[in-house]
Amino acid sequence: MTQINNPKTRLLLVEDDEFMQAILEEILAANYQIDIRPDGLSALSFLQSGNIPDLIISDLNTPNMNGLELIEQLKVSDFFHSLPIMILSGEESSDKRIKCLDAGADDFVIKPFNPAELEARIKMVLRRAGKNLS
Repeated sequence: MTQINNPKTRLLLVEDDEFMQAILEEILAANYQIDIRPDGLSALSFLQSGNIPDLIISDLNTPNMNGLELIEQLKVSDFFHSLPIMILSGEESSDKRIKCLDAGADDFVIKPFNPAELEARIKMVLRRAGKNLS
């Protein structure tokens, strides 16, 4: 759980694997403020406490509440339904990708990923969501 005190675009990473948390933080912390939660349930609690990111990046397979369940919870919420969400997963099943996109995910990136492509996809989702990329 890391917070950088500056006005950068804020990302909420929902990832239970500590190694992957460290990799994502290393890749993204230079350009984004990063908050990390280990599962969808703690991410939802974090959001309900008034912490609103510009983008949520969630692993598909997390304990307590997985990425698909998190999407479903966000999309039925009057307050959180417009938050952009990207799934980042080792799950290569086309069926799973389609389910996530149909449920409301804005993008689906398969692990392992190219860090430059991940950043480009983050920027694309933020642009589509009308977020200011300073």
